[in-house]
Amino acid sequence: MDQVDTLVIGAGVVGLAVARAIALTGREVMVIEKEKAIGQGVSSRNSEVVHGGLYYPTSSLKAKLCVRGKEMLYAYCAERGLPMQQCGKLIVATSALQLPKLAQIEAQAVANGVPVQRLTREQARALEPELECIAALHSPTTGIVSSHDLMTALQGDLENAGGMLALATEVNGIQFFDQNLDQNRPFAGVLSAQSAIESGVNGESIELGFKQLINAAGLYAPQLAQRMQGLNAAHIPQAHYAKGNYYSLSGKSPFRHLIYPIPSAAGLGVHITVDLGGQAKFGPDVEWLDGITNPEEIDYSVDPRRADAFYAEVRKYWPGLRDGQLTPSYSGVRPKIVSKQDPAADFLIQGQSVHGISGLVNLFGIESPGLTSALAIGEYVAEMLQK
Repeated sequence: MDQVDTLVIGAGVVGLAVARAIALTGREVMVIEKEKAIGQGVSSRNSEVVHGGLYYPTSSLKAKLCVRGKEMLYAYCAERGLPMQQCGKLIVATSALQLPKLAQIEAQAVANGVPVQRLTREQARALEPELECIAALHSPTTGIVSSHDLMTALQGDLENAGGMLALATEVNGIQFFDQNLDQNRPFAGVLSAQSAIESGVNGESIELGFKQLINAAGLYAPQLAQRMQGLNAAHIPQAHYAKGNYYSLSGKSPFRHLIYPIPSAAGLGVHITVDLGGQAKFGPDVEWLDGITNPEEIDYSVDPRRADAFYAEVRKYWPGLRDGQLTPSYSGVRPKIVSKQDPAADFLIQGQSVHGISGLVNLFGIESPGLTSALAIGEYVAEMLQK
């Protein structure tokens, strides 16, 4: 049987960052991806925002890995000449009822070591004349990045360090062995997979022995964990899916900063972001996909009828938005591990100390700020596996 020291399942930005970090420690690494190209899942359907790290509880993984990841990401992009812009963002309160929440975000940012500045209405409008608000919070370290260029660079680093990438390969099953029963076994488990099926002909069946396995499958992570023989089902969270729809703006963006409302229950609200080409987009909203149990069932089309709600939300802070300026663009889906009735969950990164299986790391619920945190998650997982 062929053997690989470390297998990473999922070639999104987090999977590639984890694989790169492990490969740079000198280990043999292979990334397995079910799609025919890297970054075709969550990583290709987001706002491409580099988050400051304002919102998350100080002791949470999201706070620690977002702040650390932001620093690593800016340095990485600068070193390699990757497209990015530290444009900053304004979080705006549009009513007196929102002022306590704005103060709470400011306090959380300070606790997380994230620089912010409280602005009056006049100060905010001096920065963005078309903005309407009664107060705002300026986050100067928020920015935007090209997720595609970032992932291509991570893939290049991985391969330069001797790592491998197997595309169009779907995992069928994973079996772990009890090392307490046979410590002389050369590997910790076996992965079975199937290469792509084309023209009605089954692809090649693959079996690989491994010592370490990282589940970075995004939306599919809980489903993949269910295929792991030897993993107690009690450690596998229930998957929930929250769709986020985006609309693009016809015409030039009136804003230089990203504009965010006060966060909603399951997301950061319908905000305005500008990509590196100067195109403004609005979103994401939150559309819980009740009844969806398999990511393959997700419909990524954007319903034009949702535009009315977008106009209503955006006009609270940009009353100059005219009818007909919003066009359905694209959507993404957040890999939630809690339902809409529950408080937001932290990243769930499970190692041996949780599930008892040597060499296994499961990454569950890696939603926003996953892109910002990717390099820090890679560093974190690589350190877990060295202990």
